[in-house]
Amino acid sequence: MVDLTNYDPVKDKEYMSEQMLEYFREQLLTWRQQLKDEAAATIQELKVNSEFAADPSDQASLEYGQAVELRTRDRERKLITKIDEAIDRIDDNDFGYCIETDEPIGVKRLMARPIATLCIEAKEAQEKEEKDYAK
Repeated sequence: MVDLTNYDPVKDKEYMSEQMLEYFREQLLTWRQQLKDEAAATIQELKVNSEFAADPSDQASLEYGQAVELRTRDRERKLITKIDEAIDRIDDNDFGYCIETDEPIGVKRLMARPIATLCIEAKEAQEKEEKDYAK
C-alpha cells in the first residue's frame, strides 16, 4: 500500500507513478461509494414516501419529485459505470492517457475530472465535431 499522506499529484515529477495511480484510485473509490450511499438513501426515501397523498395536486407534486430523483440516480448510475471503467484503466496501466492520441491527459485535468478519457486537444476536437454535426 502506498502512503498518500500529504501527497499532491501535481507535484509528482513522474507522470502516473505508483503513488499517483493509487491517489486517483482512492479518489474514484471514494466518489463511487458516495454515489452508492446517495442511491441507497434515495431508495429508502422512496419507500418511506411512497404513500399516496389525499390531494391530487400533492400527489402530482410527490410523483414529480420522485421522477426527478430517479432521473438523477440514473445519471449517477451511468457515472458509476464511468468510475468503474476508470478504475479498470488504472488496473490496466492505461489511466491518464488519451484514448484517441495516447498522449497524457494531464494531472490537473484528471484532478478536475478523474473519469476523463480524452486530453484537452482531443476533447476540443470532439466538441467541434459534435457542434459541426448539429448544424
